Amino acid sequence: MPAQRTPRPRRTPPAPPAPRELADLPYAEYLQPFDGGRLERERTYDTVHFDGDGFHGADAGGAGFVESAFTSVGFDGGRYRRARFNDVWLHTVRWVGADLAETDWTDTEAVSGALAGVEAFEARMRRVTFFNCKLDSVNLRAARLRDVYFVDCLLRDVDFGEAALEGVAFPGSVLDGVRLEKARLTRVDLRGAAGLGITAGHDSLRGAIVGPAQLLDLAPALARALGIEVRDD
Repeated sequence: MPAQRTPRPRRTPPAPPAPRELADLPYAEYLQPFDGGRLERERTYDTVHFDGDGFHGADAGGAGFVESAFTSVGFDGGRYRRARFNDVWLHTVRWVGADLAETDWTDTEAVSGALAGVEAFEARMRRVTFFNCKLDSVNLRAARLRDVYFVDCLLRDVDFGEAALEGVAFPGSVLDGVRLEKARLTRVDLRGAAGLGITAGHDSLRGAIVGPAQLLDLAPALARALGIEVRDD
């Protein structure tokens, strides 16, 4: 008789670190102030501090931001498609109506920021943390998120349709009107979410981790998604 295999425990994402201050960044002493002017396409900005800048309708597609910091910066519209953000820290940064499609984010931290009406489809995020941020009407369709945390955030009308989420968690965050049609979830931890408002794609919750109370709340929508008829007669 073959030996029974011991089931492997499900690995959950580790707790996210606390948000850092500008002085905590390992490259803080090397930061140089932005020289002003326009952002340029395909240019690499290395150890640059953008402070209080406002960019309206900028065209910085393919630009690279490496070990850089943004404080109190506003992006109004503009095209940043295929831009790269590597080891970047953003504090009180607002993106409104910007094109961030196909952008690449690695080892990046956003604190007290906002994204509204942003196109970020097919974006790639690895080891990215959002602290106390507001994401409103953000299109993340077909995006790839790995080891991404949304901590104490509000996600309203965020579209994760056809996206791949792995090791993603939402501690303290409110999901309101989130869409998950055809999304692929792996180790997505929803247990710490303060609100779980999913309007579409309940059948894509395979691979998610929820708490008992959340499962009860989701039960009617899951039954409808799976074609289960619940009757008491």
